[in-house]
Amino acid sequence: MSQALDTPPRTPLTPTPPQDLKALAERHGLSVSGARPSLPQYVRDLWARRHFITAFATAKLTAQYSQAKLGQVWQVMTPLLNAAVYYLIFGVLMGTKKGVPDYIPFLVTGVFVWTFTQSSILAGTRAISGNLGLVRALHFPRAALPVSFCLQQLQQLLFSMAALVLILLAVGVPPALSWFLVIPALTLQFVFNTGVSMVMARLGAKTPDIAQLMPFVLRTWMYVSGVMWSIDQLVRKHHDWPSWVGQVLQANPASVYIDLMRYALIDSFHSSQLPPHVWALAAGWALVAGVGGFIYFWKAEETYGRG
Repeated sequence: MSQALDTPPRTPLTPTPPQDLKALAERHGLSVSGARPSLPQYVRDLWARRHFITAFATAKLTAQYSQAKLGQVWQVMTPLLNAAVYYLIFGVLMGTKKGVPDYIPFLVTGVFVWTFTQSSILAGTRAISGNLGLVRALHFPRAALPVSFCLQQLQQLLFSMAALVLILLAVGVPPALSWFLVIPALTLQFVFNTGVSMVMARLGAKTPDIAQLMPFVLRTWMYVSGVMWSIDQLVRKHHDWPSWVGQVLQANPASVYIDLMRYALIDSFHSSQLPPHVWALAAGWALVAGVGGFIYFWKAEETYGRG
């Protein structure tokens, strides 16, 4: 009893001021967990994970049809079947093939190139929201996910391009040096797709319901992109339209990349059917979407996987 009475009262602990805690953390090299790095550092971190990005994209592509008996054959069969359906509906029933030389390669090229953009954007929309376990378990630049999904779709397109070459040869389109223009055209389209995918990845991470809306948006975009019909012929046919309508249709980024691929591969598709300054237009879309989308995604880096 006397010992309890003789014990001096405890002095209450005073909280450490926030500025002292900050100084203590800086002195020991500590930083905020999950803080957004600077943009140059973020680019370096992303480049350091390039092998992970490539391996992840390849693994996703391999697993995509692993449960099907035909396996990877569906990588070629799926876009070919889509092209066959569009040929029946638009080419035969609606007559859009009239006046379009080499309509089958014209249509197949449009379907393949459009599918690349469509699939990249759809995959990007779910890149964060569909991989929350990975995002929350590991520390890595989150931009690696939409980039890897776009790379997966590029690999898918390359399989389809092999089938497209066979179709071109089968219908009598001879090989030409212009086929090498496929490389810069696909490079610019990949940059554009990746930028848009990053924008959609950030929006989809915050509002997952966007993933349910995107198929309708993309379907509408497809119908105004000249996938199944010639924009050049449509504009000339409807000469009474305001001039800006034709300019908007031709400047549409999806139709720009489709036209570039048709110009590269189909000898009957002439430069007169391309919009003015088409390469500058394609590079401009890639630059705006690629750089703008990357910065937009990076600004929300610390929010992904939280809440």
